[in-house]
Amino acid sequence: MLVKTYCAAVNGLEVTTVTVEVSVTKGVMFHLSGLADTAVRESRDRIAAALKNNGIKLPVADTTINMAPADLRKEGSGYDLPIAIGILAATGKVKTDHLQEYMLMGELGLDGRIQPIRGALPIAIRARKEEFKGLIVPKQNIHEAAVVNKLKVYGMENLLDVVRFLNGEVGFEPTVIDTRREFYEQQSNFELDFADVRGQENVKRAMEVAAAGGHNMIMIGPPGSGKSMMAKRLPSILPPLSLAESLETTQIHSVAGKLGKDMSLISQRPFRAPHHTISQVALVGGGVNPQPGEISLAHNGVLFADELPEFNKATLEVLRQPLEDRKITISRAKYTVEYPCSFMFVASMNPCPCGYYNDPTHKCVCSPGQIQRYLNKISGPLLDRIDIQIEITPVPFKDISRPTQGESSADIRKRVIAARQIQEQRFKEHKGIHCNAQMTERMIHQYAEPDEAGINLLRTAMERLNLSARAYNRILKVARTIADIEASPDVQPRHLAEAISYRNLDRGDWAER
Repeated sequence: MLVKTYCAAVNGLEVTTVTVEVSVTKGVMFHLSGLADTAVRESRDRIAAALKNNGIKLPVADTTINMAPADLRKEGSGYDLPIAIGILAATGKVKTDHLQEYMLMGELGLDGRIQPIRGALPIAIRARKEEFKGLIVPKQNIHEAAVVNKLKVYGMENLLDVVRFLNGEVGFEPTVIDTRREFYEQQSNFELDFADVRGQENVKRAMEVAAAGGHNMIMIGPPGSGKSMMAKRLPSILPPLSLAESLETTQIHSVAGKLGKDMSLISQRPFRAPHHTISQVALVGGGVNPQPGEISLAHNGVLFADELPEFNKATLEVLRQPLEDRKITISRAKYTVEYPCSFMFVASMNPCPCGYYNDPTHKCVCSPGQIQRYLNKISGPLLDRIDIQIEITPVPFKDISRPTQGESSADIRKRVIAARQIQEQRFKEHKGIHCNAQMTERMIHQYAEPDEAGINLLRTAMERLNLSARAYNRILKVARTIADIEASPDVQPRHLAEAISYRNLDRGDWAER
């Protein structure tokens, strides 16, 4: 007897429907075809044990299983459930009347329990697109899969539940989640708030500008000056995720297996802070079984690199292309996958090897040459992609000890959202451009061209501060954002002056002060 069940293969964020064809005839052999990896080929042993421990004997027959399309690689243990149901249906233990209406995914434990899988959300989206009536997934994946509307999603605990459901012996209700309510309720619940930050008003202002324009940012300052503390609070002032952004971000985390239990949609912008020992593959993605890297997990959020010069230089260099293109294509001999990676890059670093250059409370013991070599660990092309460079000094005692709190993240966020709305309106006819940081050179001349007074100010700054040529466009982008925060239609000299102050590392004499 020939029976077909349906499941899905996830390759990057692309999902392909897989048909599991099971043919049972006289004999004793077991054949599995369809470019299955080791985990899939081992499914026979797991299925046999699961059936036996649930009182069902694996049929003694010549069983041939094909997973179509046969030229698509199948990886992982999530195919156990559709293969097991296919074998039971082919031997008459599961009715086939409605089998074609459901997509099934799940790993089987030896006791018959259904274990969680990766990529339940993109699989559910594919099931709806293919017009399946329902999707059967492990109970642990039910919240992320049930995000998809117009699809009945059933979370099952064990194999016998699936058999009884398909045979019509027991009725299970599909899980329904009020996605919008859950999404909007959690958007503003932040544990960290800028109200807790004492002093550092100039740095908080720079972060507001960075958030308003989507600008990459680097903070330079001695240990204990608050670089990491403020970076962790950056998501609390970024504009809230839209439903479309949340769905895209959740899919990436679902494929990577990073969604927590009972979690549906990601409602807050991601904040990823990899350690400086991270490898290139872990940062950009890939591996034997392709997985999203940290830059993709930070999509629509923030990637924070603490102690930037301590990162391997070759690892940092792989960031250059994703920062420009906002996507990463990983090509290997056996696969090619593409992941989105539109993120704000925020970094922090000490100003010198000892950490105390320009610190009013500690004496620096580094020579200008040592400081310059330390800074040279960060290449010019990478630094070229960072719009805001802000220097931080330790907070004086009078600021630390004052009882009043600083401005809250909610108040800063209101100004950021207003500035982003201006930018969305400005770039509505430019596909893929949403904020000032993404402006092309032509757009800079169109939307951020200063008047004659501004040109003169820029010329003077370039000459006196020895600013590099690459700083010119960055200054105009940041000045345009500052003008948007003030709702100014034109870029004024005061906006340029503030933007110039955010180019510390471009100053030719920075390491010689």
